[in-house]
Amino acid sequence: MRKLFRPGMTFGLILILGFAVASAQSPALDPVNVAPHIFVAVLENDKVRVIKVTERTGETPPLHTHPDRVLVYLSPCAWLESTADGQKSMQSFRLGDVQWASAETHGGKTSTVVQECSILEIELK
Repeated sequence: MRKLFRPGMTFGLILILGFAVASAQSPALDPVNVAPHIFVAVLENDKVRVIKVTERTGETPPLHTHPDRVLVYLSPCAWLESTADGQKSMQSFRLGDVQWASAETHGGKTSTVVQECSILEIELK
């Protein structure tokens, strides 16, 4: 029978798995902790967390992570996005628009909103 793990691999595997679990649960990447001037928790319980997001042009949020969530636009929002090939496109949403957003880790990119944008992010636990 062939062994799947060699003795030296066990410690490395445990270290990698531990880091992955710690990163997924780390408050260090929680948007409310890393950018409280942009992200404010307005409701939290064992089933849901609601965050009010205020994006302003020229701000650069640090690296942070989001679980799957629902976005509800509290104001008209528009911003420029660059595609992988360098083309620019305009994203826009109206007051009351609702959108699904998959889990992601992002940040370090300066916001290019046309005007201040307010969004409720509803995270399911």
